[in-house]
Amino acid sequence: MSAAIAQPDNRSVMSTHSSTASNKPSKEENKESGLVEIPVKPASAYITVSLLCILVAFGGFIFGWDTGTISGFVNQSDYKNRFGELNESGDYYLSDNRTGLIVAIFNIGCAVGGIFLSKFADMYGRRIGLMIVTLVYVIGIVVQISSTDKWYQYCIGRVISGLGVGGIAVLSPMLISETSPKHLRGMLVSCYQLMITAGIFVGYCANYGTKAKYEDSKQWRIPLGLSFAWAILMIGGMVLVPESPRYLVEVNKYEDAKRSLARSNKVPVDDPSIQAEFDNIHAGIELERMAGSASWGELFSTKSKILQRVIMGVMIQSLQQLTGNNYFFYYGTTIFKSVGLEDSFQTSIILGAVNFGSTFVAVWAVGKFGRRRLMLAGAAAMTVCMVIFASIGVTKLWPNGEDQPSSKPAGNVMIVFTCIYIFCFATTWAPIPFVIVSETFPLRVKAKGMAIATAANWIWGFLIAFFTPKITNAIKFNYGYVFMGCLIFAFFYMFFFVPETKGLTLEEVEEMWQEGVVPWKSESWTPSYKRNAYETEEVKPEKTWA
Repeated sequence: MSAAIAQPDNRSVMSTHSSTASNKPSKEENKESGLVEIPVKPASAYITVSLLCILVAFGGFIFGWDTGTISGFVNQSDYKNRFGELNESGDYYLSDNRTGLIVAIFNIGCAVGGIFLSKFADMYGRRIGLMIVTLVYVIGIVVQISSTDKWYQYCIGRVISGLGVGGIAVLSPMLISETSPKHLRGMLVSCYQLMITAGIFVGYCANYGTKAKYEDSKQWRIPLGLSFAWAILMIGGMVLVPESPRYLVEVNKYEDAKRSLARSNKVPVDDPSIQAEFDNIHAGIELERMAGSASWGELFSTKSKILQRVIMGVMIQSLQQLTGNNYFFYYGTTIFKSVGLEDSFQTSIILGAVNFGSTFVAVWAVGKFGRRRLMLAGAAAMTVCMVIFASIGVTKLWPNGEDQPSSKPAGNVMIVFTCIYIFCFATTWAPIPFVIVSETFPLRVKAKGMAIATAANWIWGFLIAFFTPKITNAIKFNYGYVFMGCLIFAFFYMFFFVPETKGLTLEEVEEMWQEGVVPWKSESWTPSYKRNAYETEEVKPEKTWA
């Protein structure tokens, strides 16, 4: 929250600025007016802070690793022999219900963990909180890896692991958003999604390797055992990462907060810009303290625009799942089989590689083009891909019926649009909802607001993972038209309800919400302290000449 919240009549000032943008004051005049910003250094200066943020983002790898490995476990022979049921021919198999429950129940744990374990961020700080929830994840892995033949024990372990990953999914983007320089924030928070896709891809490769080499429980226990290594790396990385300066100010550790700001922005701790940024953060937190301690009920407050932000966070996290990305990953195996790729593990690696490679583009693009433009473009492009994919699947893939050979040209076209869709998703709707949610809430309700929004993502993930096998068996490729409708809705929701936050500090984002700036004009919005500086320049008397 800004030190001085702008009054409603500032909107007229904003229009004045937009017409006189070319008359911006010089750096010296800005300094005289109190406008001191942290200087932007060359990219090479931010290598250290970027690496530290990537360590925090490694929490996404843990989530991705689970996603990538469980999809292979349920197809491995030893896993089915231990946790499956006998069919009439005497073979072990996993029913749709059991498969859906084993895969999807993890999301329920994530939703609960995101809501209740995220409070560790306020109690002990972001870093210690991340260490605690990672230990919860490890406990779940122990329960899973010790399972021998009880499928419900394995499910319990997945719920416990989900509790930890749910906490990680809230705390990792939160710490990155509060620690990173504002001009790099979008890019560095997007690294969380990059790590998710890396985890999925490496998990697919691990499954492929153990499936080919082993016939016993090593097929799935070795990938599970590697989870301990990822957890150790995550906890060890937290020792090196600076604590959130906003949290440090909140607990009155002012000098530590200044050192954290200086370390993140690569400037000396006594630089005037650090003091100015500290004052801005401190003023915002003092205003929040005056309002009292935050409760869950405050999330329903319309006076401070919190409820509007909770609804927005829930919507974009829900719509991320409703874009249909998991539908593609589920049904992609069927399509690839239609053109001769019978090994579902190879199919997974192909899709995972496209997903992982595309996310590198997202890390660059989110800082270059902003949040709104990418999300709007992504929704439009994915709609086109989904229409083509579903239409060909319904009308062309099996021209002589499903019991007859499929059309290879139609299958090839569907594969191409599957990969295009995954590229569009990975560069837009995969990372950016995490970026937006991490930037949206004021500090006092941030953990709670992010937890509710992220829980919506997990719940929809559970519903889609559990019901997709049943729905696709019933309506086949017509399922794609359902996601097409969701994507069209997502486009218009983004346009009318989600503001642009690129290049703003978290306190400036709060000020923009308090001013009630309409989303489609948010890209041209300017913080009040800059508008005041521009006004000062405009009314300066002309120099007199002797």
